[in-house]
Amino acid sequence: MDSSPLNALTIDVEDYFMVSAFEGRVSRDGWSRRESRLEANTERILSILAERGTRATFFVLGWVAEHFPGLVRSLARQGHEVACHGHEHRLIYHQTPQEFRRDVRRAKDLLEDVLGQPVAGYRAPSFSVVKETMWALDVLREEGYGYDASVLPAPHARGGLHGAQRFPHQLQGLWEFPMSTAMIAGRPFAFSGGGYFRLFPYALVRQGIRACHREGWPAIVYLHPWEFDPDQPRLPCGTLDGFRHYVNLSKTEEKFRRLLGDFSFGTAREVLQKYGGTFRCESTKS
Repeated sequence: MDSSPLNALTIDVEDYFMVSAFEGRVSRDGWSRRESRLEANTERILSILAERGTRATFFVLGWVAEHFPGLVRSLARQGHEVACHGHEHRLIYHQTPQEFRRDVRRAKDLLEDVLGQPVAGYRAPSFSVVKETMWALDVLREEGYGYDASVLPAPHARGGLHGAQRFPHQLQGLWEFPMSTAMIAGRPFAFSGGGYFRLFPYALVRQGIRACHREGWPAIVYLHPWEFDPDQPRLPCGTLDGFRHYVNLSKTEEKFRRLLGDFSFGTAREVLQKYGGTFRCESTKS
């Protein structure tokens, strides 16, 4: 492992059938009747992290906290940060501000009831904080969140915020931890998570993280439990969505282990605090 800055490792805790690629094909009302592989896949990640002595931030859906409270408590018990991923993985721009407020409040309340402590962080499903949904950050601040990790300052199939700052900064009263990008020919490109992580050669991911370090900043990596599961059931979807979801699932664990061997990682909150991030996080429950 090199002597690079501490980077943030984040896991979006959702099952394989909850992703945006299957929205409209898989009813949320039927989630509880589907075969869940979430606990086994998350435990697989936890085992790898325990081997390495590495902590991460797990952005957990409120639905998951409601149905798998023991898993959420296990995350905290093992020293990881638990943050919020919304309640039912709904894209922000498919909600009104009132609907979004109810969603993030419900999820936060469920997580805090399970944990017995405040939740500081939030990540939007599919990075759906875009130009038209910047109002969501005001809602998060008012609902007691301290930081957001939803901005992807590069093109993305369902999100992306063109021209956004590329490294941690204050934004509308919150600390924002944007997804890592590398500058290529003057344009930012994502590389450090999800389909990007699985598709690109590991050497490119490593170079991207080192490029962030050369600019004086940490990187942030994001993955999902289902990305460690090449045997998951195949669901119908469009050709491009199917490619993004299923490409190189069998290579995720190997690349993940190499990543943990090459770089130092901690929670998003820990890394933000190292770079001067001070923020409140509180429950808004009466």
